[in-house]
Amino acid sequence: MPHIPEPQPVSVPPAGSRSAAPAGQGAAALPEEVAALLKRDAAGLVAAVVQQFDSGEVLMLGWMDDEALRRTLTTGRVTFWSRSRREYWRKGDTSGHVQFVKSVAVDCDGDALLVTVDQVGAACHTGTRTCFEGRGLAAVVGHRGA
Repeated sequence: MPHIPEPQPVSVPPAGSRSAAPAGQGAAALPEEVAALLKRDAAGLVAAVVQQFDSGEVLMLGWMDDEALRRTLTTGRVTFWSRSRREYWRKGDTSGHVQFVKSVAVDCDGDALLVTVDQVGAACHTGTRTCFEGRGLAAVVGHRGA
């Protein structure tokens, strides 16, 4: 796996700004070696599974494009691309339920990310700890053969 450089503080455009930086400002891009690992959907997005770093609890699923991933890797906070609002959103900016990045990994196929975080408060917009809490489906339970 290619070396991913240590995150460095950068100036991040405000949420909702999906366009490139104005000429002469040279916006930072996702490093090519990282971008090359990703297999994006037709909208240019990759699924990002968010997991609590110390308990392993799966908190939520969000979507990232290259810019959202760049922001996540370089700011210490998780940024997603909102498919419904069509804008970037940094988790916790309005709710206070912040996700502090602990690690980011790409899966073997490049079509999903695993972001481990220190979650402050609820991860779900409904106010529950996880987006899966209380939403279990009936399923036949399988067993290992003897």
